[in-house]
Amino acid sequence: MPQDERQPADVPAPPAEVVASRPSRGFWAEAWVHFRRRKLAMTALFFVLALALVAIFSPMIAGTKPIICKYKGRIYFPAMAYFNPRWENEIFYRDKFRKRYPENLWEKDPESWAVWPLIYQDPYRRVAADEWPGRPGNPTGADGKPSRQNLFGTNQAGVDVLAQMVHGTRIALLVGFVATGIAAVIGITIGAIAGFMGGWVDIVLSRFIELVMCIPSLVLILALIALLDQPTIWHLMAVLGVTGWTGIARLTRGEFIKLSNAEFVTAARALGASRLRIMFRHILPNALAPVLVPITFGIAAAILTEAALSFLGFGAPPPNPSWGTLLNSGRENLQMWWLIVFPGTAIFLTVLAYNLIGEGIQEATDPRLREAGK
Repeated sequence: MPQDERQPADVPAPPAEVVASRPSRGFWAEAWVHFRRRKLAMTALFFVLALALVAIFSPMIAGTKPIICKYKGRIYFPAMAYFNPRWENEIFYRDKFRKRYPENLWEKDPESWAVWPLIYQDPYRRVAADEWPGRPGNPTGADGKPSRQNLFGTNQAGVDVLAQMVHGTRIALLVGFVATGIAAVIGITIGAIAGFMGGWVDIVLSRFIELVMCIPSLVLILALIALLDQPTIWHLMAVLGVTGWTGIARLTRGEFIKLSNAEFVTAARALGASRLRIMFRHILPNALAPVLVPITFGIAAAILTEAALSFLGFGAPPPNPSWGTLLNSGRENLQMWWLIVFPGTAIFLTVLAYNLIGEGIQEATDPRLREAGK
């Protein structure tokens, strides 16, 4: 056999199976990779997550009710009453605790024990002298400036500002997520139907969207407050959600019109998929990326609207703690600067964080902005 026709002995034989290549990342995984590269957006995301933890664990951070206690041989969780007053056990009413747990627990049951919040301050009332052994009462009026006992000071009635801000985080985030959640459900549904169905359905729904856009949400909220005897924060959320979906609907409609003639939609129709399945199983996941941006901005707008209404005295009814209510208290007495600085900073940072997250999502999901940011 000629030398040039022989194969070298050290050359391995080709593999019998072709090694599968590494699968490429999906759209959302790729968007998350690009989102993580934006330091401001990631910092804002961590800030919002920290606020969510503060809202969830607010009774453990600031309060005058034990997180968990043993009283007369049974275990209770009095701090849950900060979420709902009905969750506080009746035994503390029957034994006439009158919201003063430390002295009553030790006097009425010497064998009792309790785990207390990090900060012994109540968001709804003033802490009196010796309510906690050896601690003076909260100062009132202009004397309630920030101190070691009251880090953010107190309001005119002597209620701790830090405790109100910690528990007010729950209202701020709840308003943003609930109101924007309602708006997202309505806007995505109406926009999807209008964009996918087209024809007279699109015309009718588009005119309805334009009609709702003409209704000022602030005026509607003020009218609702005037009509209701006891307006609650849930009424405010509902009005903000019912009137704030138009931008989401118009954007969803445009995305559905663009994707309705795509090849994967045509293939789904050829396979006999129903209209609802095509709309919400095939088109919606592909149209959701640009819709997330106005949803994020809507959360910030809802928080700002609630703070503005509370500042004007039309927000969350007392005794609910709210950042805007604290600002309103500072407006009445400008010498108490801490009532303006701390809640105002919290509102500013929260709204800024959501706006930065929205910009980060927009840049991460838009290929043109993604390439420009490199």
